[in-house]
Amino acid sequence: MVSLDLSERTAKALLEEACTADGLSADDANLMRLGSHAVFHLNGPVVVRISRKGAGVDEARRTLAVARWLETLDYPAVRVVDVDQPVILNGHVVTFWKSVSRDGQQYATVGEVAEVLARLHRLDAPADLNLPALAPFGNAARRISSSDWLSHSDRDFLTQRLAKLQDDYAGLEFALPQGVIHGDANVGNVLHDRHGNPVVIDLDGFAIGPREWDVALTAIYFESFGWHTRDEYETFVRAYGFDILQWPGYPVMRAVREFLMVTWLIQKANESERIAVEAAKRMTALRTGASRKDWKPY
Repeated sequence: MVSLDLSERTAKALLEEACTADGLSADDANLMRLGSHAVFHLNGPVVVRISRKGAGVDEARRTLAVARWLETLDYPAVRVVDVDQPVILNGHVVTFWKSVSRDGQQYATVGEVAEVLARLHRLDAPADLNLPALAPFGNAARRISSSDWLSHSDRDFLTQRLAKLQDDYAGLEFALPQGVIHGDANVGNVLHDRHGNPVVIDLDGFAIGPREWDVALTAIYFESFGWHTRDEYETFVRAYGFDILQWPGYPVMRAVREFLMVTWLIQKANESERIAVEAAKRMTALRTGASRKDWKPY
């Protein structure tokens, strides 16, 4: 099985080696996030993203190419640092990005998320960018099978649930045209720059697929989790121009996205007791249909 562990200690060692390779300093680096990637802020100001082991090098190169394409369009997205990258270290992929803001992370408003998302969805990607078709279930099967945190019962449940959701998703009839999507379009991936303008980050999931995939997350954050208010959601709908809650396929899309949030979290469950408790709570909710209002953002 592929190891998915990425501890803070391992990430810091990789950071120092990658920075040395590209002539940057890792002194006083600040760990911003440890999720699918370890994300560090350097004094540069530069942000360094270190993947979990086994991430695809071609995918990282495509992400960098997406960023460079968006820059040619003056689209408000994170920019690439002009160094030799990606750097590959023991199966980890390291990339370097210009910091969006020197003053810490300030998230954009839900209305701003809708505006930059609508603008993104109007773009046509050049053929040489080779954006893949959306793979809705991505690494879910591997995350389930490789987890040593799951019980046999939970693993069987998730495997059966995955098969059902794949069938349900295949039967969806989409209302919006397919095209360029971000893949993880939520308020956590749109930051204010130092001038207060919204900037899109985390470009790894760019693909060609149904726009509902992107639009759904704001609705789920409001309707399932209570992370957005009704006023915020209605602002999003007005700015984007589509209310996914009125789409007949929304319940399936919601079930798929919530399921994937659980399979993403289980890969981190061994990293701390806090994450293990959250993962167990989400597993129970999937099994019982309990409210998601007590799910915490990650």
